[in-house]
Amino acid sequence: MTSTTQPKAANKATLVGVTSVVEASVPFSQPGTSARPALLTDSDDAQAAADAVARGAVIGQGFANFYVLTTRPARETVSAVNLMKGRPADQVGSITTTPSRIPLVYDWSQLPAGLTRRRVLGLIDTLFELGPFGLRGPAAADVPAHLVQLDAGVRTAQVIAPGYACPSNDFLARSLDAVGDDILYITSANRSRHRTGADDEPAHWTAAGLRAEFGHEPAFRLLEHADEDAARRRYPGYALMSTTILAFHKTAGTSPRGRVRLLVERHGSFAIDDLRPVLARLGFELAIARSAQRRLLQRDYAHRGSDSVRS
Repeated sequence: MTSTTQPKAANKATLVGVTSVVEASVPFSQPGTSARPALLTDSDDAQAAADAVARGAVIGQGFANFYVLTTRPARETVSAVNLMKGRPADQVGSITTTPSRIPLVYDWSQLPAGLTRRRVLGLIDTLFELGPFGLRGPAAADVPAHLVQLDAGVRTAQVIAPGYACPSNDFLARSLDAVGDDILYITSANRSRHRTGADDEPAHWTAAGLRAEFGHEPAFRLLEHADEDAARRRYPGYALMSTTILAFHKTAGTSPRGRVRLLVERHGSFAIDDLRPVLARLGFELAIARSAQRRLLQRDYAHRGSDSVRS
């Protein structure tokens, strides 16, 4: 990975530094204009968005059955997006990348007892063949510090990916080429609860909602699903929210049957009751962390004041 150590961003980091470049050169859909929507499945639109990522644009992109914010992994850009969302500037970011690059994110020599590289790669393939998911594991040495979370002394990195079948993988591949890196920064498509004061601030799953939330931000651009209803139908078993996250940098020990118990750290779009038999087929059992005791909220556009769907 080429995203190496960079100067620490100031607390007042903003996207102003990239705005003039982005505004002058992004030839695709800009919220609030009459330009046609930029589509995820249009190769010219995907390339234009990728080129904008390299210049520091923040792309609200279709991602499986919902939307995320994606940009380059530079420290100053991550800090600026955190502030744009209302988060602390130094909040650790998540990673997205293409299927072939996912193994590069992790340090396979640091797996806990009971796990092997082969078993975890089989787990990764199984989950991403089904759809969008998140996995946290021991971070490779070259993952930059602002994308690393320490957990009991272990450097960990969190990958959020749309699944192998999602057309957004083409945009991600183009973006990686444009940036010249193996990873991108990804975050949920929402304002932070730190800003709104809500207990939970659900992610957007429509382009219209995302446009209304971030359309005034100068460096923000949209890359929409060509057909949002069709995108949602492709993932009938997934709620319209951020992904479920499973850890493999640590385990919850072994079950009485001698099976490794994998820890769910966030209960998101893939229901725990559906995940349990998937893991069982791979020889694992499941444990639920305190952070996953309550499922994420799904944004309710009809009743914006509640956002209260816990599928």
